[in-house]
Amino acid sequence: MEKTVVKCFKNGPYEIQGEVEITDANGKKVSKDGPGTYHLCRCGGSSKKPFCDGTHSRIQFKSE
Repeated sequence: MEKTVVKCFKNGPYEIQGEVEITDANGKKVSKDGPGTYHLCRCGGSSKKPFCDGTHSRIQFKSE
C-alpha cells in the first residue's frame, strides 16, 4: 500500500498524495478509487469545495 502524504502550501491549499477517501458535506464520495493527488481548499473561497480552484490567489489568502 502506498504511503499517504499531506503537504500544506503557504497561503495555498493542502495537497494530499496517495490513497484516500474524500467525502463532501453530505457524505458522498468525491475522490476516485486508488491513489491520486488532490488539492483541498483552505481559504474557504473555492467554488469546487472541498477542492481548490485557485481562489486563494485572487483573494490574497494568507495562512497563519
